[in-house]
This record gives sequence, structure tokens and C-alpha cells, in this order.
Amino acid sequence: MTLGEILAGVRLNAPLSPHLSQLDVQGLDYDSRRVQPGFLFFAFPGSRADGRQFARDAVDRGAVAVASESPAPDTFPAPWIEVEHGRHALALAARNFYRQSDERIVLTGITGTNGKTTTSYLIDAILRAAGTTTALIGTIEYHLAGRILPAINTTPESLDLHRLFAELGGAGGSHAVMEVSSHALALGRVYGLAFHTAIFTNLTRDHLDFHRTMENYFAAKQLLFSGAGAPPPAWAVLNRDDEWCRRVQISRQSDALWFGLGQSATVRARHISSNLQGLRFEVQSRKLRFMVESPLLGKINVYNILAACCAGLSYGFTPETIAAGLAQCRAVPGRFERIDEGQPFGVVVDYAHTDDALKNAIAVARGLDPKRIITLFGCGGDRDRAKRPLMGQAAAENSDFVVLTSDNPRSEDPLAIMNDALVGIRRTDVPHVVDPDRATAIARAIKEARPGDIVILAGKGHETHQVLKDKTIAFDDREVARGVLRGFGYRLEPK
Repeated sequence: MTLGEILAGVRLNAPLSPHLSQLDVQGLDYDSRRVQPGFLFFAFPGSRADGRQFARDAVDRGAVAVASESPAPDTFPAPWIEVEHGRHALALAARNFYRQSDERIVLTGITGTNGKTTTSYLIDAILRAAGTTTALIGTIEYHLAGRILPAINTTPESLDLHRLFAELGGAGGSHAVMEVSSHALALGRVYGLAFHTAIFTNLTRDHLDFHRTMENYFAAKQLLFSGAGAPPPAWAVLNRDDEWCRRVQISRQSDALWFGLGQSATVRARHISSNLQGLRFEVQSRKLRFMVESPLLGKINVYNILAACCAGLSYGFTPETIAAGLAQCRAVPGRFERIDEGQPFGVVVDYAHTDDALKNAIAVARGLDPKRIITLFGCGGDRDRAKRPLMGQAAAENSDFVVLTSDNPRSEDPLAIMNDALVGIRRTDVPHVVDPDRATAIARAIKEARPGDIVILAGKGHETHQVLKDKTIAFDDREVARGVLRGFGYRLEPK
């Protein structure tokens, strides 16, 4: 493919010369280490490094040209193409190179503060129940036509997305479901993608270290429904019970489905039954009524299931197919994941890392009618500092005992982070302990439990590492909890 064909539609600061336009290009990349002879290299600013500093390395590896929103360094030895927006340019170039891979599949994007991962798993289960070959892209891992790949980002760069979509199409796949983070929307990672269905779960305080204000955070989410660089989605699915979702400007080109518990929702849950075995309720829409059952627990999952039902309806699936898929989604890693070694109390691991998510997780536990709830949590370093006391207060107000510990401190002092959270805990008189060592803190939380209690280990969920100031170490709340339980003499023999 020629350079002119690849850059069709990209806003350039200066037109390509006829010679440059006809230059043959064999591939694209934004990582100089992956560049091969004949590649076009994209050099844009990153959160940690400026891609321009790797441009010469890319040329040494065989790049025929460099595209960047920044001017070329002096005496650069290869063609340098200035574009208006680096990531937008990469997105459109990748789409051209992979011949509109997003249009050859049915693409669903899920955004929101909480519930993205669970909703994506539910939708993928519905799609597989319908007999389709799928891709699932999100926080925990990527699934591609039955293969599991490691997740680098919740939402990959546009080039990686188009590669995945092209590979899915080559494997006979027809549907992809992806979590769309606010960072990805703001930075342009999903620029130009043709979404069939866009879903907004909810919006609560998070990522303000990046967005600065809730209005900016919301504006990033709005982009998924405006169709940034592409037409708006065919279907817009939104939570009617969330005030931020109700503010979304929906295009006239999109059909809207509003899910929720109130009468104003177009798809709502009625006659909800919740117990230790899961959820059962009736889904009502204008034309349909059908029962669904799920092993997932709690009111928050009623919303996630309704969002997944709306996605299934947007694909034209029957209620029977939707219900079958929901029943098959047994669990989502790190989302209220139960750790069972035969102990007489509950232990669950949950990804909750905001005050609202903590409240939701504790509410799910409270709905199981425990004697007491013991909540362990920490706050991440190098992130929104203002949410730390809010998390402390949320844990303390809704739990019977709190264990405050470290999460991923990153470059910050763990004790300083914990002191910020303590401000919120001390607004209440709930009993609490503080231990910066997460492993010993987990042991303390479990040791505190009595028969009938529930222990919530919040914050890290599916993560298998802990990010410290000078290193990253292996750490999995689920494995640590299992080890502690076995150390106390509990062990559930495999059946």
C-alpha cells in the first residue's frame, strides 16, 4: 500500500510530494522496537516519553518515514510528515492499512466508571450463546476467537485494535466487545472506529488526576456517542437511573435504549429475586417480557445484566438466546470473586477502587445478610488524591470493621497515602486497623472473621502484581487469601 493511500483522510500540516505519496509502505508501528524495513513510524507524545526520541532508531531499523504532530529534529535522515494530531493520524492510517477492519465486524463499546468489565463478559457470553466467534477487549485480558491474550491497556492503541479486528475477521469472527476507557476517548485511541452499539454504565468520581474535573471526565465519555472521527453508533444504550448518563447528547442517527429500574426506562427489571445463588428477574421492554437468571450477585449486577440485554436486543437476538448467554456467564475474575476453602465465613476479592465502587461491593455483601462485613482496602498512588478520604469514609460507614492497607503506591509513600484515607475513616467510630503490608493486612482481615461474616478484599481484583516505587512484585489478592485460609487449616478438596 502506498503512503498516500495509508494517509488518506489524515490531516497533514503540508501536502505529500508526488514522490512521497507513491512510497511503498509495508507496515505501521508506534513502537520503534517493532519497526521492520518498509514501515511508517508514528512518533507522538506519551505519558512517559516523547516518541520523537525513538524516531532515529526506527529509521535505523528500516522505517521509510516518520509521522508526528511535532516538527522534525534538525538534520533528520528520513522523510518527516507533520500531522495535526498524532493519535488521530495513527487511527485513520491503521484503519486504511487494515482496510476498514472495524466495518467488517459488529463492534460494541462500553464506557462508564463501574461495570464495564462485567458487562463486557455478559455480552460476550450472549454472543457466544448465539454461536458467533468473538473478540473481548478489556481490563483483565483480551479474548480473540477462543485465544486469551494479555491486556496491556484497558483500551489498546488504535493500531493494535485494527490488528485484532483484522485477525478476528480472518478467523471467521463477526462481533467484538470492548471496554472504552475515558483515557482512550480523550487521547484518540478509538478515533474513527465505527461502533454498532455504545453503552454507558454510570459515571462517578475517578481519574480526576487525568481529567481534572468531572465535566472533562463526562466530556470524554460523550465522545463515544458523538462518533468522534466516525458516524455516531447505530445504537446508544444508557443507564436511565444515572444522572450523568441522562446528560448524554444522543445523535438522531442512533436508536436509544434506556435501561434501569424505574418506569421511564425502556428496558427495565421487575420482580427481582436475589440470594446466594444469584439473581432472577423479569426483563420488560416495550414489546418483550422474558425471565433471566444469573449466578452474579447484587443490585449493581442487575444494571450490568440489563445493559447486556440491551446489547443483545440491538443485535436482534431472541430473548431465549440472551437468557442462555446470561446464565452461562458464571463469574468475572476479580469482580466479587468468592474465595472458598471451606471456611465458615465469606471471603471475596473485588476490583472496587473508588468510593462508589466500594459502596456497591459492600452493598452486595450486605444483601447476603452477613453477621458482619470486614472491608480491606487501599488507595493507588499517583492518582486522584482527593478520592482517598472519600474511599475511607465509604468503607467505614458501610462496614463493621475496616483494614486499611497499601494498594499500588507507585512513586508515593504508602504511609502518606494511607494517612489521606484515614481522614475519611476517622469521620466515623468504626473499629479499624492499619497495616501497610498488604499480605499481613489480608491475614489480619481474615483472622478477624467469625462464622457468618463476609471479608471483602477490595482494590486490586484480578491484578497479579503490586506496583511499588522501585519495582513491581508478584501479588494476587486471591492467592494470598487462599494461602492465609489454608494456613488457618481450611482446605476445600477438589471434587
